Amino acid sequence: MGGLWEAGVKSFKTLFYKSTATRKYTFEELATLLARIEACLNSRPLAPMSEDPADLLALTPGHFLVGGPLLAVVEPEIKGVTTSIINRWQHLKALHQHFRLRWKEEYLKELHKRNKWRAPTRNLRAGDMVVGKEDNLPSNEWRLGRVDAVFPGVDGHVRVFDIRTARGLIKRPIAKVVLLPMEEVACPQ
Repeated sequence: MGGLWEAGVKSFKTLFYKSTATRKYTFEELATLLARIEACLNSRPLAPMSEDPADLLALTPGHFLVGGPLLAVVEPEIKGVTTSIINRWQHLKALHQHFRLRWKEEYLKELHKRNKWRAPTRNLRAGDMVVGKEDNLPSNEWRLGRVDAVFPGVDGHVRVFDIRTARGLIKRPIAKVVLLPMEEVACPQ
């Protein structure tokens, strides 16, 4: 499991350098940006809080830091090129939004990696907690759900799921769903 958080640190460093290397920041601006990014990183789901299929809460690093999930105010998305923004606060907000969008996308891709058939993995089952890939969510929100029903293809592999979320039942393909990292178990051979 140590490789998982090391990969997270590497992706943070790479994205942070790419995002901030083109401009100089004051100490206060950099501290503010890092605090906002820290909240985004510490809101990622690690494992389900319980085995109850009706429970849609996940354990996050924020639970270890403050005893509960990290909350953030939803802000309107800043569109356009961030280098043209004169107001430094607007620039920091745009930089944070850009960072969180790219980091979330890369983090979910890292969790969804498929190795080339070296070891068989199990199909998702009813009751598994998953993260749904959603593009337009606030920085500290993740679309969590439990697999309600599975629809296997002709080859026996599950391709489509019914997922119970806080908003109701939705149908998603396997490409739009990621199993939480602590839930992964290699299938028996």
